[in-house]
Amino acid sequence: MVSPRLTVRPADLDACAKLVSSGVHPLLARLWAARGLNDPAHTRLDWRGMLPPKGLTHAEDAASILADAIQDGQRLLIVADYDCDGATACAVGLRGLRAMGAVVDYLVPNRFETGYGLSPAVVELAVRHPAGKPDIIVTVDNGIASVDGVNAAAEADIGVVVTDHHLPGDVLPDALAIVNPNQPGCGFPSKNLAGVGVIFYMMLALRAELRRRGVYPPDGGPRLDALADLVALGTVADVVKLDANNRLLVTQGLARMRSGRMQPGLRALFAVAQREPRNASAFDLGFALGPRINAAGRLADMSLGIACLTTDDEGEALNMARELDTINRERRNIESVMREQAMNSMEAASSSPGATVCVFDDTWHQGVVGLVASRLKEKFWRPTLAFAPAGDDEIRGSGRSIPDVHLRDALDLVSKRYPGLIRKFGGHAMAAGLTLGRQDFDAFAPAFDAAVRELTGRSSFEPVLETDGSLETGYANVEVAHLLQQQVWGAGFAAPVFLDEFFVRGQRLVGEKHLKLQLERGHQRFDAIWFGHADMVPEQVQVAYRLDQNEWNGRVSVQLVVEHAQGV
Repeated sequence: MVSPRLTVRPADLDACAKLVSSGVHPLLARLWAARGLNDPAHTRLDWRGMLPPKGLTHAEDAASILADAIQDGQRLLIVADYDCDGATACAVGLRGLRAMGAVVDYLVPNRFETGYGLSPAVVELAVRHPAGKPDIIVTVDNGIASVDGVNAAAEADIGVVVTDHHLPGDVLPDALAIVNPNQPGCGFPSKNLAGVGVIFYMMLALRAELRRRGVYPPDGGPRLDALADLVALGTVADVVKLDANNRLLVTQGLARMRSGRMQPGLRALFAVAQREPRNASAFDLGFALGPRINAAGRLADMSLGIACLTTDDEGEALNMARELDTINRERRNIESVMREQAMNSMEAASSSPGATVCVFDDTWHQGVVGLVASRLKEKFWRPTLAFAPAGDDEIRGSGRSIPDVHLRDALDLVSKRYPGLIRKFGGHAMAAGLTLGRQDFDAFAPAFDAAVRELTGRSSFEPVLETDGSLETGYANVEVAHLLQQQVWGAGFAAPVFLDEFFVRGQRLVGEKHLKLQLERGHQRFDAIWFGHADMVPEQVQVAYRLDQNEWNGRVSVQLVVEHAQGV
């Protein structure tokens, strides 16, 4: 593992003072101000502060199309993506549309058969759908790149409404309407909505349209805030930037979970993950619930995940959540074997990595290579691609990158330098997917490495761990740990990491791979845990840590979760 360089976020004293004067806790004010939050209005995360749907380009047009379809009794079909964002988006669309009287079903592409998005092959499946051929397809968390799929739908006399959040290509699909904050000309202030956020806004616009038509009274119609738990789960699991609007959506979803008002499927997922909903946090969504939904799309069929999120039967939900938990355990085992094989292959190469890491194995599972790439990226701190077989003559890769390297741009450069080498690719700065001919891996790996070197001018990279500096001794307690846990942290709004010096008064291994520590600072002693670290540390250390609560035998105490430690 490459050791990080520790830095301290610069303090914004003016913003901090403004937040404190508006009633924000002084520590929270310091942390929020350091993350660019300087408007007290952005700290009040209730529904009144949500950006209005009318700013989302074509949302009203799409709402009019869907309202006509509902009133005419037309068949709607949601085509979803096969990850957690896609599954929650599908669930929001199904629940919202059905609550407004729509005849609607769904179809989710199979990762291994039809690939991502609304392809012509998926349109063929839609035409033969058991519920009947749809009149309109509504895409969720995909569709912005489905030019051929939308054309195929038109030939089959099926209209398409696209709802998506991914970046568009040079050509937009010829859909009835496209709702995407990242399409050209859209002035919606938050470009960071997840796919589930976009369809949630679409449901708000549809309800507003039905109110205009007199179907509902001015304040009537279904309570769409009941879908906030699904919106929160998909938003966190998709690791989109938590700007003020996304933090509001996640905050409202967590509030419903903590009060026990959630879909039966979410309650069941909390149960199988052995997490307590009344203490629900963004961490639970990203690392406990999200992976169990994602596992279905990785190894099997995301239909199980969607069914879990849409059933109203508590017993059914629990059975499906247990099945998802079993699939997730299988995913972990497969990932563990693949990761070990990848590490062994790196060591067998008998040389340090270049500017990149690129690995392939004939026995690997294509649904899990992205997770392996993520682990290798963390260990070697290089942009990483991992490949698995995907048919007779093809291999499919999934990549993860570091802040210094825009992964899609690197793949684009390779495709321009070596036309035909990459058969298909897509993605964004931090993650991407691609398809190669099986025989082309040996040519691709050095070409990818050269592209990264050319784009960055570097052959090695240094991770940076950004901290919030020292934690004032008066705040190192259970109450403050609870206060921090109640907030929404995540992508683009990192959880607080503090940096202090301690004396080590005790250390031992637990579970053979985690270091349990007793640390002392001034007159305070703390229990600390460094997960996944088995080497002992010196007597005096500088520690980057998160403040956490530890519950044991009904007693709650403060605990430090170590992110990094080094001798002083």
